[in-house]
Amino acid sequence: MGRPPRVPRRSVRILLAEDDALLADAVSRALSQAAYAVDVARDGGEADRALAATDYDVAILDIEMPVLDGFEVLRRMRERRSKIPVLVLSVREAVEDRVSGLDLGADDYLTKPFHLFELEARVRALIRRANSRTSADLVQGRLRLDTAGRRMYCDERPIDLTSKEFAIAELLLMRAGRVVTKQQIVDQLYGWEDSSSSNAVEVLIHRLRKKLESTGLDIRTIRGMGYLVDHAS
Repeated sequence: MGRPPRVPRRSVRILLAEDDALLADAVSRALSQAAYAVDVARDGGEADRALAATDYDVAILDIEMPVLDGFEVLRRMRERRSKIPVLVLSVREAVEDRVSGLDLGADDYLTKPFHLFELEARVRALIRRANSRTSADLVQGRLRLDTAGRRMYCDERPIDLTSKEFAIAELLLMRAGRVVTKQQIVDQLYGWEDSSSSNAVEVLIHRLRKKLESTGLDIRTIRGMGYLVDHAS
């Protein structure tokens, strides 16, 4: 993995630093299925470079990695005054190790082995905390988005969405009243090794717009800028 270019802030993008290929693949796949964009670093050096170049929403750091261990990566992050929320993964269960991680600036500590659904729940909590939201719901008019359960409702009736449609809806509602660019949507849906076309985003927006027709909301296209959630006229 080469050094990524420095980019502006992205929405719901996660760095997973884990040298165990099987575990990294399982966690990355689970988070991607939950509609997060995931970049994987295979050692602490790659993780440090990625975190210095990209403003992630959450970093998941394994402690025992080659080149630099997770604690050193975390220490360097906080020395750069990075406020990216960090979830530490470790086989170490001793209280002293937990305290060390938290004292270095970790926001949460999860011991191995763990259930993937617990890791996902902790990631959601870190994202909510970073966005200063105590509720897992995003509400706009008659529409309610349950970010924990990954479901959308209109007047409490469920609306079926694909994982990518849900990810776009979450991004638009989190930034309600602000324009979301097409590049921000791409960053929401895809990691470094994935690619997407402008047409793919437009198709997803079209499908989501159709599903919102009965909710009283619309996704407006702001020419040359992006998309904006607004009340239907």
